[in-house]
Amino acid sequence: MALPRPTARALAGLLAGAGVAHFAVPKPFDAIVPRALPGSPRTWTHVSGVAELALAASIALPRTRRAGALAAAGFFAAVYPANVKMARDWRHRPAPLKALAYGRLPFQLPLVGWALYVAKQASR
Repeated sequence: MALPRPTARALAGLLAGAGVAHFAVPKPFDAIVPRALPGSPRTWTHVSGVAELALAASIALPRTRRAGALAAAGFFAAVYPANVKMARDWRHRPAPLKALAYGRLPFQLPLVGWALYVAKQASR
């Protein structure tokens, strides 16, 4: 059985949902902002939420899909340090939460691949 192909619509939906979550429930996102970044974690939470919403919109529109998907691939790579920070910070939490934090790490690479696939499909 072949796996379903990832679609631009699903990627845009994932990014839109994540972007909205940055504003609806910002505290978990604030907590994973790397301390090395200047300014307040809430500012970075809002900036990344706006970025995800903008990426979602650009992927949803066929005219900007390729550029938006390429930017999303870069974004997914750029936020990886936050996921590493979350895993490190949660290493002493109960096993299910620790598993969630560590389990997120290997999924970043498929997200980058998904975005690159959408960009490739958009250029055809």
